[in-house]
Amino acid sequence: MGDKRISSRVSCLGQSGIQAVTIKAGQLRQMGIDLLNFAEGEPDFSTPQHIKDSAYIAMQEDFTKYTAVEGIEELRSAICEKLKYENNVYYNPSQIIVSSGAKQALFNAFMALCDRGDQVLLPVPCFSSYMDQIKITGATPVLVPTDKANKYRITANDLRKHFSPKVKAVVLNSPCNPSGAVIERDHLEEIAEFVVEQNIWVITDEVYEKILHDNNEYISIASLGEAIKKRTITINGLSKTYAMTGWRLGYAAGPEDIIAAMAKIQTHATSNANSIAQKAAIAALSGPQEPANEMAAAYSRRMEHVYEGLNSLPGVSCLRPAGGFYAFACIQDLYGARFGRETLTNETEIVTFLLTEANIAVVPGEAFYYPGYFRFCFATSMDNISKGLDRMDRAFRKLEF
Repeated sequence: MGDKRISSRVSCLGQSGIQAVTIKAGQLRQMGIDLLNFAEGEPDFSTPQHIKDSAYIAMQEDFTKYTAVEGIEELRSAICEKLKYENNVYYNPSQIIVSSGAKQALFNAFMALCDRGDQVLLPVPCFSSYMDQIKITGATPVLVPTDKANKYRITANDLRKHFSPKVKAVVLNSPCNPSGAVIERDHLEEIAEFVVEQNIWVITDEVYEKILHDNNEYISIASLGEAIKKRTITINGLSKTYAMTGWRLGYAAGPEDIIAAMAKIQTHATSNANSIAQKAAIAALSGPQEPANEMAAAYSRRMEHVYEGLNSLPGVSCLRPAGGFYAFACIQDLYGARFGRETLTNETEIVTFLLTEANIAVVPGEAFYYPGYFRFCFATSMDNISKGLDRMDRAFRKLEF
């Protein structure tokens, strides 16, 4: 049969649709093309100065050695304080693990919970890494579609329709990447009741919790009572709120035995998160919050511009994002449009058209398991947003129907 070079667990994984667009965008820029990238979910702001200062001090004090795998006590205590005062959830440091980004915390959680034969309910559209991280464990992702009529918010009834005795967990992401949906209290309470009733787990990704628009309220599902808290693993990080993507610092909170299991996995994967970044994280969580609040306010202003701009484009419709820094635009009305001899039949072809004809990079909906859409990231300047919307308008007006 010959030598099988690549393991089956890797062979089943797909390439990130976001990464594919980003790579192509980078290639075009290297060719000298003036490309505007709205594909990558990275804040354009600098990390606040007091956070950078704390990292410098840590280096000057030679805080550059290994730490405890689960993170330094001071940081885990700061996370507990944050969760207590901002999310109304009470933990102690032994219920916290610090990881190299929220993505690693998610991976640890799936690995700690899931076995081959298990199922995980995965509302879509969703961040693509959820799917592949679940697959690595041997479990099966079960896609649970949300709909435009309910503003892409998942409900307990949606989950019940796809439930089976094999289900081990459900993934929540609110505000959602890519839809911007925020789950409201009444829906969240019903989901909590469903999780407790079925004795399953909820893994809740809360990395966009502080980026809210139109006075929307954020509620952590673990705050809804002791019963659901015992079935919840809360994932969060500093990348989006504090513009710290490259610092790679995330964390998880949950029952002590689950956190201990996640620490075992991390021990053999990466060991501790970066020591200097841990000191910076303490400054981020415990220091002045005005810079984070100012960034969140800027995202809301940009959202307004993007929402109005996308809905003014021919063949494009977009719901108003409730949180996050993405707009999820429906482009199905553009299917069948012609550009020269070419007919655009799906969102991937439309995204490619924008890339080559308008020098605009956005991510096709299929990357989030929700075809017929594209994701537009507005974590960039208002000037870039205006230029991008103008380019898109001129490109779409060249199409014939």
